[in-house]
Amino acid sequence: MKKIIAMLLLTLPAAADEFGTLNPDEMTWGSNIARAERGEVDMALCASGYMLTKSGDHANARKIFTACAAAGYTGAMTWMSQLDNNGLGGDYDPDASAAWDRQAADLGDAVGKFNHGLNLMRGHGVAKNEALGRQLVDDAARDGLQVAKRLQSADYDLDEVTPDADNWKYAPLF
Repeated sequence: MKKIIAMLLLTLPAAADEFGTLNPDEMTWGSNIARAERGEVDMALCASGYMLTKSGDHANARKIFTACAAAGYTGAMTWMSQLDNNGLGGDYDPDASAAWDRQAADLGDAVGKFNHGLNLMRGHGVAKNEALGRQLVDDAARDGLQVAKRLQSADYDLDEVTPDADNWKYAPLF
């Protein structure tokens, strides 16, 4: 009898009843990815995308950020831009990167405004429009974004905010 009870107890974590799975997998990367794939997003889940990308798992970070961006989290949009702009977990795609920044900017995100402003000033992933780009940088500065204020103070010299290693990306193609 003791063996039967012990065997039954061992099966409890995997057992399911009419209310769902007992003792579900929680607080793991796998459970976060599964939640994102089901569209069950919240701020904590979206933050886990940051940890995934910082650990080098860009493909799974994309899954989380894509779901979070679809739910309106602008921070996830700017992370998708960063991934696309650097070819992390997918192809290098400046057009997609710029589209993510614009979406975040259109929703009022200061980082999105700044990034979209830079894209416009460079003509990177979008048609070049330096005046509109500066307006967006100015908006981001008014929103309190320090890097935007730094760019203003440098008279919009893009080298102030661009690492030398990235200059190849922003060079004119012709």
